[in-house]
Amino acid sequence: MSEIFGSDAFSPKEIAARVEEIGVTKARLPFLSMLMLSILAGAFIGLGALYFVIVKSDPTLGFAARQILGGAVFSLGLILVVVAGAELFTGNNLLAMAWADGKISTLDVLRNWAIVCCGNFIGAAGLALLVYLSRHAEMNNGAIGQEYLTIAAAKAAMPFWTAFFKGVMCNVLVCMAVWMAFAGRSVVDKVVAIIFPISAFVAAGFEHSVANMYFFPLAMLLQGDGASAGIITWAGFFSNMLPVIMGNIIGGSVLVGLVYHIIYRRSSAPK
Repeated sequence: MSEIFGSDAFSPKEIAARVEEIGVTKARLPFLSMLMLSILAGAFIGLGALYFVIVKSDPTLGFAARQILGGAVFSLGLILVVVAGAELFTGNNLLAMAWADGKISTLDVLRNWAIVCCGNFIGAAGLALLVYLSRHAEMNNGAIGQEYLTIAAAKAAMPFWTAFFKGVMCNVLVCMAVWMAFAGRSVVDKVVAIIFPISAFVAAGFEHSVANMYFFPLAMLLQGDGASAGIITWAGFFSNMLPVIMGNIIGGSVLVGLVYHIIYRRSSAPK
C-alpha cells in the first residue's frame, strides 16, 4: 500500500518494533563504546546549543524570529546524534519500550542511563571548555557571551516544578523526533522528521538536560572572566538538573515510550 502512494517510510507499528530492537542493542553496548558514543552526543548537543545562542543573541530579530530560527538551528544537535551515531540520554529514555516487553532488565536500563548521562556531561562540558578557549563568546561585541550568562542565570533561578514540567514537555518532543526519524530510510527523511519537533521545544522554552550540561559550564567559565548576569554556581546547576532530568525521564519513557508500547507492542507480546 505504501508503494502505491509513493512512500517507503516505516509504519508506526514497524517503528515500535525497531525502537524496541535498537533499545536492546543500546542497553548491551560494551562500556567503552557506550561511554565514547555518549561523549560524542554531549558534544553534538552542545554544538546545537552554540548555534542557537548565535541566533538568540541578535537583538535585531523579533522574539518569535529568534525563538523559531534558534530552535531550527538547534536541531543540528539531534541531527548529528541520529545521522552520525551517538548515545543521548534523552533519546535513550525510549529504552523503556524494550524494558516493558521484558527484553532488558531494570539494571540494564539504569546502567545505560547512568553511563550515557555521565558521558553526555563530559562531552558537553568538554565542548564548553573548547568554545571558551576559542573566544567564541566575544563575537558580536560580547553579546554572545552575555547571552550565555543570561540563559544560565534564568535556568538556575527556575522553580523546581517549572523546570520539571519544562523537562517533561521537552523530552516528549525530543523522543517524538527520534521516533519519527526511525520512520525514515534516508538522511533527508531523518533530518526533516527531526527539525519540527526540536525547533518546537526550543521555541517554547522547554528544558533539555544535556543542553544544560553545555550552558552552565560555559557560563561559569565566562563568569570567571568578570562578565556578569547573576551568579552562576554548581548549586544552581544541580538545582536545575535534578528536576529537568526527572522531567525528561517522565516525558520520554512514560509519555512516549510506554504509551507506544501499550498501543503497538503489548498486544503482540507473547503470553
